[in-house]
Amino acid sequence: MPPKTSRIQLLEREAVPPDTAALYDALLGQRGVVPNMFKALAYSPGIAQGVAGFLRALLSDGALTGWYKELIAVRISVLLDSEYAITAHKASAQKKGATPEQIAGVHDFEHSPYSPKEKLGFRLADKLHQGPSAVDDSFYSELKSAFADTELVELFLTAAAFEMFPRFIDGLHIPVTPLPSAK
Repeated sequence: MPPKTSRIQLLEREAVPPDTAALYDALLGQRGVVPNMFKALAYSPGIAQGVAGFLRALLSDGALTGWYKELIAVRISVLLDSEYAITAHKASAQKKGATPEQIAGVHDFEHSPYSPKEKLGFRLADKLHQGPSAVDDSFYSELKSAFADTELVELFLTAAAFEMFPRFIDGLHIPVTPLPSAK
């Protein structure tokens, strides 16, 4: 099947206001590329800035490692069949220290090289994908025995956020951002 054409024009640096151009420069410096998602978000500069700040805080090392949160994003993206998000978050997970085995293992995490705690986090992602009521009290007790509250906040928010972003991207048919060439 041929790739879908973006439903909106992606804004290049010369077409955006100075604050957004500065965001593009920062993304280019951090990632080696300006993600196509931001070229769509640029239609609303305040939202583009807010999303960049949100993702920076959410996906950095915190109570949970950044690479693990990227793999949670990959898991949700797999469930949503979002090529854009799968590609982007696999690359980010690798850049943040995930091993090739960990990245490949997201598809069948129960039989992959993850700790029992990490597998539990992937199970949470699967349950939240079904809907919040899938996280019943029994499962939440299991989570609570393995994760601190600070970790739970990051885990739940990461899984929930990556239900939204692929729907935005894929609904607008935003093409996969080409990965920067290795230097």
